[in-house]
Amino acid sequence: MSWMDARVRLAAIVAAAVLVADQVTKAIVQVEMTPGKAGSKELLPFFALTYVRNTGAAFGLFADMRPEIRLPLLLLVTVVAVGALVSFLRQTSPDDRWLVGALGGILGGALGNLICRIRYPHTVVDFLDVHWGEHYHWPAFNVADSAITVGVAIVLLHGLRHGDKAEAARRYPEKA
Repeated sequence: MSWMDARVRLAAIVAAAVLVADQVTKAIVQVEMTPGKAGSKELLPFFALTYVRNTGAAFGLFADMRPEIRLPLLLLVTVVAVGALVSFLRQTSPDDRWLVGALGGILGGALGNLICRIRYPHTVVDFLDVHWGEHYHWPAFNVADSAITVGVAIVLLHGLRHGDKAEAARRYPEKA
C-alpha cells in the first residue's frame, strides 16, 4: 500500500463514520421528535435536543435568500469545498494522521449536509441546542456541523504549528 493510499483510506474511513453518524442521528430526530421548541428535550441545564429545519448555511446564513438561488449556491460551495479538501489531502504528508483525519471529518460533514439539502426540501436537520437560560441560544447544529468545526479547528492548529516552522526555515535557513 502506498502512502497516498493510506491517507485516502484514513480520510475515507473518518468521512464515512461522520456521514453515517450524521445521517442516522438526523433520521432518529425526525422520527422521534416534533420540530420546534415544544418538542425540545432538555438533557443538561445548558444543552437540549431541539429539532430545527435550517434553510440556510451555518448559523442560518443565507436563510432569507430565495430558495432557487440559495440551493444552487450552497451546492456549488459544497462541491468547490470538497474539491479543495481532496486537493489539500493529496498534498498532506502521510505522517500527519491528525490532519488527514480532520480533512476526512470535514469531508464527511460537508457530504452529510449536502445529502440533507438534496433529500429534504432545501433544509438541513439540526438538533443539538447549546444554551444559557432561555434567552441565550447558540444556533442549533448537527453531527456534520460538529465534524466540520472540529476538523477546521485541527487544520488551523496544524497550520499555526507547522506554519511557524516553515516560516522560520524560510527566514533562517542556516538554522533549519
